[in-house]
Amino acid sequence: MGGEFVAALDIGTTKTAVLIGETTDDGLHILGEGTCPSQGIRRGVVVNMDQVTRTITQALAAAEQASGVKVNEVVAGISGEHVESGNSRGVVGIASDGDFGVTREDVARAYDSATALKIPTDREVLHVIAQDYIVDDQHGIPDPCGMSGVRLEVLVHIVTGTTTSVQNVRRCIMQSGLHVRDLVLDSIAASHAVLTGDEKELGVVLLDLGGGTTDVALFHEGSIRHSASIPAGGVNLTNDIAIGLRTPHEDAERIKLRYASAVYVRPDRDDMIDVPGVGGRESRQVTREELAFVTGPRIRELLTLAREEIRRSGYEHLVGTGIVVTGGGAQMPGIAKFAEQIFGVSAKIGAPEMGPALGGEGDAPVYATCAGLLRYAMDNPSGKEWQNGTEGGWLDRVRSRIVAML
Repeated sequence: MGGEFVAALDIGTTKTAVLIGETTDDGLHILGEGTCPSQGIRRGVVVNMDQVTRTITQALAAAEQASGVKVNEVVAGISGEHVESGNSRGVVGIASDGDFGVTREDVARAYDSATALKIPTDREVLHVIAQDYIVDDQHGIPDPCGMSGVRLEVLVHIVTGTTTSVQNVRRCIMQSGLHVRDLVLDSIAASHAVLTGDEKELGVVLLDLGGGTTDVALFHEGSIRHSASIPAGGVNLTNDIAIGLRTPHEDAERIKLRYASAVYVRPDRDDMIDVPGVGGRESRQVTREELAFVTGPRIRELLTLAREEIRRSGYEHLVGTGIVVTGGGAQMPGIAKFAEQIFGVSAKIGAPEMGPALGGEGDAPVYATCAGLLRYAMDNPSGKEWQNGTEGGWLDRVRSRIVAML
């Protein structure tokens, strides 16, 4: 029996990927994928709409050809330094007469109270995610409706992005001939693919090492508690190699992917790397140790910035299970071991298990966001169209982005 076709779009700084899947009674099945080197986007922000549109179109065409399915809407990821997040709290008296307990109207009023903060007119709400419901000081309630009490409290995590950045992403997707079913923060999407329920419950940090940004998200008691985007990633490492070894950018990227390691192990004397010169200059050879002197400080800096972000959040003590590293940077040998040294807790690589449809690459961490977007679409089948500022007030836009109850 056929199911519903869903498509996910991950517009990264270095690579744009489209996955097409089918949701059936047996779960989610990947039908095809398409990738294309990204152009026109820098640290999650669109800087050339024509280039981004062409990139999306090419990745979409490849995915449609591989799957034999034509799609007209996608769930797309979004990230970048323009994204901000924070936690809020709302408290209301329970309006029912006591016969029905907490109603959906009471919950809506609690959300209104939690989101009654001044959101600048140049920002759009991406997510309002319930962290906890409290009825008369009783915590840990997954759904308060029907419970008796006189006071309802809700804790939420609010994610916003600048209006121009969000709308530019949307316009590029629409110019590619696609309808935007939903926009999802990359780290939230990736969590659907690489984190287990136990990890989210006991406390875990998701570290998504992308090309232009390093996304950090902390989960505890089943919900997200903190999220942030650090404007640095694999591109910075490539630039360091290009400058440090005096080689063209394209060759620096190749050297990074083939030889860079987060933890240096002394190689054999004959283990050398060929480094092409710039502008017709002669190529030369360097050792892995010399490469490590170039890449090591940048890798340490990225992990240290992520650690300091977790410390500033105030939730560092809630990390019970450790760190899960995913994204393209997670493919670097030794990165999990290096993360353990920096964070002082256990770390592992997070890779989605998406079956054989991607020729073995589906298990690679680089597909974490895209695979997570598909699972997000499956878990949230009634994704809502983004409302712009001309349709109702900001509070209406907040309500339209409320995620399913815990």
